[in-house]
Amino acid sequence: MPELITLDECEELTVKQVHDLYRSYVNRSQVSLMTSFGFGRELVERAEGARIYTRDGREILDFTGGVGVLNHGHNHPRILAARKRFQELRRMEVHKTYFSPYVAALSHNLAQLLPGDLNMSFFPNSGAEAVEGAVKVAYKYHGGRRNSILRSDISFHGKLLGSGSLTGGAQNHFQFPGIPGVGTFTYDDLESVRAAVREARTADGECDVYALLIEPFSASTMRACSAEFLRGLREICSAENIVLIFDEIYTGWGKTGSLFYFMRYPDLVPDIVTTSKSFGGGKSSISAYIVSEPIFRKAYDNLTDAMMHSTSTTYYGFGEETATAIEAVNIVVEDDYPRRARDIERVLAPGLQKIAKEHPDVVTDVAGAGALHGIFLDGGPKVLDLVARMAPGGFRNDPRFRAKLVTCAVINELHREHGIYTYYTLNGRNPLVVAPPLVAETEDLEYFLDSLDQTLAKGLPRLLTTFVREKVSALWR
Repeated sequence: MPELITLDECEELTVKQVHDLYRSYVNRSQVSLMTSFGFGRELVERAEGARIYTRDGREILDFTGGVGVLNHGHNHPRILAARKRFQELRRMEVHKTYFSPYVAALSHNLAQLLPGDLNMSFFPNSGAEAVEGAVKVAYKYHGGRRNSILRSDISFHGKLLGSGSLTGGAQNHFQFPGIPGVGTFTYDDLESVRAAVREARTADGECDVYALLIEPFSASTMRACSAEFLRGLREICSAENIVLIFDEIYTGWGKTGSLFYFMRYPDLVPDIVTTSKSFGGGKSSISAYIVSEPIFRKAYDNLTDAMMHSTSTTYYGFGEETATAIEAVNIVVEDDYPRRARDIERVLAPGLQKIAKEHPDVVTDVAGAGALHGIFLDGGPKVLDLVARMAPGGFRNDPRFRAKLVTCAVINELHREHGIYTYYTLNGRNPLVVAPPLVAETEDLEYFLDSLDQTLAKGLPRLLTTFVREKVSALWR
């Protein structure tokens, strides 16, 4: 008999045992990387709201927001109750050929909340799958007669072969095969879009672009499209019959102060919207792409093609995931999560600006919206250049190594000395992300701001010396 680990035994594993299992069966380098911070040296006992509680008794304030997943916080009581009810009633989980009341109700709710004719919804498992489903709709809408798709130079849309080829910026340092015909334009630059569309014309002058994919707010770089740019995109796409896709996977469900970022601009309606992350209430692995009715009907509304999109995937019609999303969306509406995000912004935005003024040698910029902000850290002593030269091969060639090292040192200090969990993005200028769940209280925000101020007041030499000595040197060894 194979020696299998039971659930009870799993919950008793020590940190060392978990590390050893990761090294043997998951990824050895991941252990080396993550233990360079305190996060990888602790195991979590439980989590609730904006807090994580570790096995060794630490209370950690989670300002990562689950990288977009935890608008509702950890283990929201209504989300837990919805899942418990589903299980206790022994509802059927997966079967594609029985119609699901949960899929029907969730699709209805999305149509009620989104503007215009965004009425047709499909539910894959992940954001990357939602992006690929949206691209398939656009390609099918044009009957395969167009061959080009446009995305911005700072885009992040996932890491599958298809969505990865639509991701721009520093995320892609290794080239995998992907979708053919991908063109790039400059983020928030309409003339660049016009030039990309012109370049993609066929020999007889017809437009060859079937879709344009954009994040109205780029969560990995903290940049936002202007209203003029987004409306200009809508005009270009309407004139050229290009399917306009808004990726709101991170920014949906109130995170930036409106239900979706694009909805702050009246009468601006894309052809497709993708969403995931907090759509599942912090518990469900579920995403959606919501399609304008005319585009859907032309692409898939016939007996031959009706099973060509998500309805033909294994987990379409899954019960507990869609039931959870129904409750998650209702919480967002009833508790007015967009207003909560705006309230958070009223504390965070001026607090971060004040810190930037008080520490101009370290903080180069702050940016964001609602409960999603970035702090851009750089500068510091000349020793940083020396450290960069000492770095091993992969790091030595990274032009952003200096900023990343500073940001890592600050993240490490916040976690070690103040019990605050943060992260930095791998795209753009690698900002330290401040993204509390929308259930965070004012005192949580003030504690974070005070802790960040105290951390930066220690000075970069001290922070870097501690981090390099205790973390990076061990990683390099």
